[in-house]
Formats: sequence, C-alpha cells, structure tokens
Amino acid sequence: MAVMKVHGSPFSTSTQRVLACLYDKDVEFQFVNVDMGAGQHKSESFLSLNAIPAFEQGDLKLFESRAITQYIAQEYSDKGTQLLLPESNKTMALLQLWKEVEAHQFNPPSTKLVFELHYKPLFGMATDTAAVEENEAGLAKVLDVYEARLAQSKYLAGDHFTLVDLHHLPNAHYLMRSSAKKLFDSRPLVSAWVADITARPAWSKVLDLQKY
Repeated sequence: MAVMKVHGSPFSTSTQRVLACLYDKDVEFQFVNVDMGAGQHKSESFLSLNAIPAFEQGDLKLFESRAITQYIAQEYSDKGTQLLLPESNKTMALLQLWKEVEAHQFNPPSTKLVFELHYKPLFGMATDTAAVEENEAGLAKVLDVYEARLAQSKYLAGDHFTLVDLHHLPNAHYLMRSSAKKLFDSRPLVSAWVADITARPAWSKVLDLQKY
C-alpha cells in the first residue's frame, strides 16, 4: 500500500487531529511540515491539495481533518487503537451522534475561544472580551450535556476511546491552558475525561512535533 503523507503544521489544530489519529493507530506515515510563515501553503503544489491538513495516499487526496481521521480509522481498523464502534448498528449510531455533537456544537465555540485566548495573544492581538463571554456561554451549555453523558459512560460514545474523543483533543488542550479552563474544572466528569484523553501517548507525540 502506498505511503500516507500528511501536509500541515504541528501548530494547526486540524493537523493535530489527524496526527493524533495516526499515532493512535500506530501506522507509518510521512509528515510534510508546511511552514505557514514562509508562505508554503500558497505554493502551486500545495494549493493543488486544497487545504491544511492535506492527506495523500497513492491517488487518494483528502482534506478536512474529520474525513481524514474517518478514513484512517476504517482503513486501518486492525491496527492500534480501535477508534470506531462496529459491533452493532446501535453503537455505530451512538458514535455518529456524538461526532455530530462535537463538530456542530463543541467545535464552533471552542474554536473561537482558542482563537481569542491562545492565538490572538500569541500574535500580539487584542482579545475580544465580548466574543469570549459569548462563546464561553455557548461552550458551557455543551459541557453541561457532556457532564450528563459522562455520568453514563467513561467516554462520550461509550466505554471506549473513539474518534469522538480524539476530535476534541486540540481545542481542549489549548482551552485547558487558558482562562476557559474554569469551564472544564467546574464539571468533575468533564474535567476527568479531558485529563484522561490529553494524557494519551499519541497526543504527547503530537505535541512533541512542536518542539522542532
């Protein structure tokens, strides 16, 4: 089988999502670091791949991190961590349900908070306090749903770590290092869940890429 190549930046949350999946599946791949500062993402060769991250394997080219992780989890279901729940229609439906919740309810406010609380200070930009308050309120509602769900199972889609939990890693990581940490800490089950998923060896490998 052709080698997998991931084009992206280790500082991109979308790239981090794909890398975490690859490391959890314990499969070989080639990481092509795209230097955003040097404008490599605007080169003709990279633009043909559409976006960051970009994924290649033979004639298959994908973008959008969640589509990439879904492909990896299915194509390499016999490798590393089982990130899907193929046992029955019921478990697959639960997995799909919580994937939708992450993508459409958790991701929008958490991404805006990461931008305001992490990236803006990093680049010397002023934080929009109103935007922070609005999105903290939105995220709090989602985390209330998570707290109730985690009273029923260890992870969001059940008692096993899956793509659902993995998809939360980048934004949860940055928010736990910001003033938004209080939203997680005030919900004991959510706090324990975040501590669990961010302690995974695969996630540590993703963060190690930022050191080079």
